[in-house]
Formats: sequence, C-alpha cells, structure tokens
Amino acid sequence: MSTARKNKFFAALEDFVTVFGSAAAVSAAVEGGRAPKAKHLKALGIAPDAFRSIGKL
Repeated sequence: MSTARKNKFFAALEDFVTVFGSAAAVSAAVEGGRAPKAKHLKALGIAPDAFRSIGKL
C-alpha cells in the first residue's frame, strides 16, 4: 500500500469515526433532554441554530 493511499484510507477512517461519534453524542444528548454541542451538530452537517429551532413555531 503506498503512503498516499494509506493517508487517504486513514483520513476516510477518521472522518467515519468523527461522524459516528458525533451522531452518538447528539443522540445521547437528545435522549437525555439536553442540547447537543454545536461541534457535533456541525460534524453532521446540521446548523446548530436550525436544530435548536425545531418544534418552535
């Protein structure tokens, strides 16, 4: 495996772990009745302000 290919693999693996971890953190926060951290929402592509306005009309 070439170095560039290894780096690409590990970068993709890191992205997967980051997204999976953020999804778990957001899920746990919502289930616990807490607001999730903005960094986790951003990692999932969710705007923190938009998330916090869910259910408010």
